[in-house]
Amino acid sequence: MHRVGFVVYPGIQAMSLAAVSAFEFANLAMERKVYEVRYVSETGGPIVGSFGMTMHTDAFGRRRFDTVLVGGGVGIPASTPALLKFIRHASRHSRRVAAICTGAFLLAEAGLLDGRRATTHWLLARELKQHYPGITVEADRIFIIDGPTWTSAGMSAGVDLALAMVEKDLGAEVARTVAQMLVVYHRRSGGQSQFSALLELDPKSDRIQNALTYARSHLQSALTVEELAAAANLSPRQFSRTFRAETGQSPAKAVEHLRVEAARLMMEQTRHPVEVVAREVGFDDRERMRRAFVRTFGKPPQAMRRQAHGPVALESSANETAAAA
Repeated sequence: MHRVGFVVYPGIQAMSLAAVSAFEFANLAMERKVYEVRYVSETGGPIVGSFGMTMHTDAFGRRRFDTVLVGGGVGIPASTPALLKFIRHASRHSRRVAAICTGAFLLAEAGLLDGRRATTHWLLARELKQHYPGITVEADRIFIIDGPTWTSAGMSAGVDLALAMVEKDLGAEVARTVAQMLVVYHRRSGGQSQFSALLELDPKSDRIQNALTYARSHLQSALTVEELAAAANLSPRQFSRTFRAETGQSPAKAVEHLRVEAARLMMEQTRHPVEVVAREVGFDDRERMRRAFVRTFGKPPQAMRRQAHGPVALESSANETAAAA
């Protein structure tokens, strides 16, 4: 059985506790208790979290857990010597130590993130980098796994983090079942951006939203104004005018953003050649995709792949390609 210690402290944000639901529903999916979760704190007893929430906790003591998960707060959590000592102890005796959102600051202060990649909520990523220059902070990530240390972005990303743990422990099929039981998308990948083109466009009407959803599902199509207007049940002229009014962008620019977002995920999560990625997301050729990447991210697709996989993964990929040849 996997024993999870969820670290609680005064002011912990209620939403970060949502991650525990993944373990709860994993038990239901397996029809047996595969996860046991204990809420632990420095003092034990009742701990008052955000928005008046109070929860009962056990004192740290000398318990050992398979997984230690540090919750996030509304702001940067205040540390104590006992809390940092517990986190350092967990790093030596637990299989993995994780933090949700601003909980990454506690892992950083305890020294667990030195020389590692990590993420946190995008609003505080710059501050994490400034305070702890030894950490490679990747602000534009849902979650990051670097060895035994796991970190996630905002509070809701803690669910994605926990689902990734379920997948690691019990397999992809169980994780998919748990995601369905939680009525969430089977889980967002760690490399996925904290930002989404659909969220940034933020259309006000269902018609424009329908057109964008259609575009995202048909990236290999030409996606002309006429095609998108039909999806929105508007005339092309009315669609173009309404689209720009609601999103501040032209339909062509929005489609490019959707294609770049999809291409970035493929570059980071697969080993497909650039030409294949370009074709799959609707760019006419790799050069057009390269220019779109530079406009959006300031770097070409290959640089995004190197950043996501690191030199070890790329060296392994190159060796496999050479062997196949």
